[in-house]
Amino acid sequence: MRVTPFSPTTRKIAVALVGSASLALSALAVAAPAGAAAPQTFSHDGTSWVRSCAAPTSTLMACNALRVTSVAEHINAMGVTPNATPSGFGPSDLRSAYNLPANGGAGQTVAIVDAQDDPNAEADLGVYRAQYGLPACTTANGCFKKVSQTGSTTALPTPDQGWAGEISLDVDMVSAIAPNAHIILVEAKSATTANLGTAVNEAVKLGAKFVSNSYGGGESSSDPSYDTKYFNHPGVAITASSGDSGYGVEYPAASKYVTAVGGTALKKATNARGWTESVWSTSSSEGAGSGCSAYDAKPSWQKDTGCSKRTVADVSAVADPATGVAVYQTYGGSGWNVYGGTSVASPLIAAVYADAGTPSAAIPAADLYAHTSSLNDVTTGNTASCSPAYLCTAEVGYDGPTGLGTPNGLAAFTG
Repeated sequence: MRVTPFSPTTRKIAVALVGSASLALSALAVAAPAGAAAPQTFSHDGTSWVRSCAAPTSTLMACNALRVTSVAEHINAMGVTPNATPSGFGPSDLRSAYNLPANGGAGQTVAIVDAQDDPNAEADLGVYRAQYGLPACTTANGCFKKVSQTGSTTALPTPDQGWAGEISLDVDMVSAIAPNAHIILVEAKSATTANLGTAVNEAVKLGAKFVSNSYGGGESSSDPSYDTKYFNHPGVAITASSGDSGYGVEYPAASKYVTAVGGTALKKATNARGWTESVWSTSSSEGAGSGCSAYDAKPSWQKDTGCSKRTVADVSAVADPATGVAVYQTYGGSGWNVYGGTSVASPLIAAVYADAGTPSAAIPAADLYAHTSSLNDVTTGNTASCSPAYLCTAEVGYDGPTGLGTPNGLAAFTG
């Protein structure tokens, strides 16, 4: 059983973009569980968003997806008005920002682990990929597979509109970064550690060498045993989002066997790279999770001195809803959406690993620490005031919110 999380604001949300203000309000209404209060709205830099999933409880984890509510789209059968580009960063933007190939992922399989079912996952993925000229990825052509935590393709979990947003976000980010990879969506029957962990094991059993987990909950003294039971898969790159409530640690990002993925604000610029990044944070304590684990041992490849145990995060990617990504969602959404949260960053980094090829290290996060010069170092921004400061403030080299930095090509992910 999990302990109550350190903060009720630790989960991210996905935010649907809809064709009119009335549709936007409708999307918010369906995103909340039956009988639940209206979701709390957050805002920063002129962007408003809500959490896609309810906050975690003592027994359930929550997805880390943030759904933007302050953007509207014109919708047609393809998803947008003809010749219009969906709001939010698309695949070419993300590949440009992180110096990635346009045809990555060939021969690789990336698994997405989430809770509950998105009945429209495959159809929505088809719209996203068609919009951006990506190759079709379907059950029929062998590219896409959706299964339960036990591997069933028919006995799937109960659908959930909030988790459906997370699922749409995850499969779209893998598509954007590794368009030629196969995708396995493994749906846990509920958001308990045991069920999500069982889904991770199933993903590896089905052949995935890259597994993304865009969810988290408070730490527990049982975490070291969960590490062994669910996340110790040598040679498999398992990523986990660090959380959306700023300074503080979530599990499974705290696991010593995963790559913990923090978050940045990503903006276009006129510099040589064409982009700038800073720590993702807001004045209301939303932002990239970071800090010292209370229970997980420090991996041998992690050398910072401010934590005697595992430090979060290892690496990072875009997460700020104000600089969010385009996602297509129709179950719990009305078409094109913009999403933020570290739920963007986890599948993005899993897909970067896939672009780089089958991992060579037993724990692929170790490769990052051996190739720090091949990452974009993020040196500005903070989520809080803490001691030592690097655990919540960007610095040259390693820091908590952004880890070693963001992808700059594939060298840091190749071993």
